[in-house]
This record gives sequence, C-alpha cells and structure tokens, in this order.
Amino acid sequence: MKKDRHNLILELIEKYNISTQEELLEKLLSRGVEVTQATVSRDIKELRLVKQPASNGQYKYLQAAGAEEKYMKYYAIFSESVTLVDYAQNICMLKCHSGTAPAACAALDALSLTDVLGTIAGDDTIFMLCRSERAAGNTKREIEALLKS
Repeated sequence: MKKDRHNLILELIEKYNISTQEELLEKLLSRGVEVTQATVSRDIKELRLVKQPASNGQYKYLQAAGAEEKYMKYYAIFSESVTLVDYAQNICMLKCHSGTAPAACAALDALSLTDVLGTIAGDDTIFMLCRSERAAGNTKREIEALLKS
C-alpha cells in the first residue's frame, strides 16, 4: 500500500506542478487514496522530494535523485557569485564578484525562469530582460529567495 502510494506520488509530481503538501494531499484524495497530512509529510521526506523552480515561476516538488544534483551544481555557482539583485522597469541587474558573472549567468539560464526573455553577462554584472516591469519585480524576489535558501 505504501509502495503504491509512493509510486502514485512520483507519478503526480511528474505530471503536475505541485508546490505544497496540501496540493499533493488533494491530488491523492481525488485518486481515491485515503491519506492524512502527516502521512503526506512523511512520504515527502521518505521520497526525498525537494522544491525547485518550475517553468511557471513558482516552485514544484521533484525527487532529489538527479534533479537535486543538477540544481545544487547551478545553485552553488549562482549563490557564491551573486552579491546584489535589483531591477528597473523590465530589466533585472545582478552584481557578482569580479569574473564570476558569466558562470552565474549560465547557471541562471539553466534555471529557465519563465519571465526572463534573455540574459547577458559582463565581468561582474548580469542583465536580464524580463517580459514586463511586474515580471522583473517577481524575478528579483525569486532570485533573492534562491539566494537565501
């Protein structure tokens, strides 16, 4: 029973952008699986699920094996390089330690942020063209959240 539930959870997070335990609980219940919030929480820990950025700008659960390795590689480069994030109109600007902007920009590109149309890196600065001023503000907050995690 537990193995079947775990397999279903993996199937659900693969198919849907599930970002909270409540969403996962609802999906399981809609599939006829009688489960509690506490059980879902334990399942998430046992399956080593992690939250990572999704293409829609929010976060989603992924299984840590493989996905975490790729994410952690980019996160390490990015978090060690970026010192400041700001925006004006629809452009985000990231300041980096000298010489690290190209690598941080490549890591940023690999995250495939939805509202980012393109990036360009100099020696210590990255410019990101966003879809709108609102998107730039959201992207700034998302990057700040990544840097804090």
